[in-house]
Amino acid sequence: MKDPVVQFRDVNLSYGSRMVLQDFNIEIPSQQVVGILGPNGSGKSSFFRLIMGLNQPDDGEIAVLGHSPGWRNNHQIAYLPDRARWYGNHTVEGAIQWGGDLLPGFDSMKAKELAEWMEIDSSMRIDEMSKGQEARLMLIMCLARKVPLIILDEPFTGIDTHSRERIMDALIDYVTEGEQTILISTHEIYEAEGLFDSVFLINEGQVALSGEAELLRAEHGSMMQLVKKMSHGGRGL
Repeated sequence: MKDPVVQFRDVNLSYGSRMVLQDFNIEIPSQQVVGILGPNGSGKSSFFRLIMGLNQPDDGEIAVLGHSPGWRNNHQIAYLPDRARWYGNHTVEGAIQWGGDLLPGFDSMKAKELAEWMEIDSSMRIDEMSKGQEARLMLIMCLARKVPLIILDEPFTGIDTHSRERIMDALIDYVTEGEQTILISTHEIYEAEGLFDSVFLINEGQVALSGEAELLRAEHGSMMQLVKKMSHGGRGL
């Protein structure tokens, strides 16, 4: 069995007096599409920021790709944060060129193919894009990288139905290659849960439930039902 891509042991994280993650333990399997699901404020984005070394835990142990989080191994991670933004004076073509120059493992030809398939005009300026077009471009910049770990934090939120469909189709086509670990946090669970090999449900700063997606659905019903139950204070999951 391969080593976990991400491993947290007894991690605590607080922002001032507010505890965000408490005695947090998780092992993310390699070469799977993994759903990181839970209600708002459950700690999902903070979990991703710890993986990237953008936050530091109060205590506990974290290993990402076999190393401590931070700049030494972030070149092996493609990270799409929630509410990501670009410099508006970039064109799509300029963004792809920038990616080829500066992002480790970036495949410019793959990015151009994805842009064409996602109906993104290479001459378009980013400050002229709709939110959906910009979301598609951000995803392209992640999926075009040949790195072992991809993190997508809410890639579907607040964008139009057409863009969600194109992004979902791209992910379905992309994940069949199976060579990378992809972590996806989303509230669009109904549309996305068919992608997941494994699921971790986070609630109140802890992993409330985890397992293979198909087994969880067989035992508990849809992922959406489980998250709704947690959102309303459900226990005994």
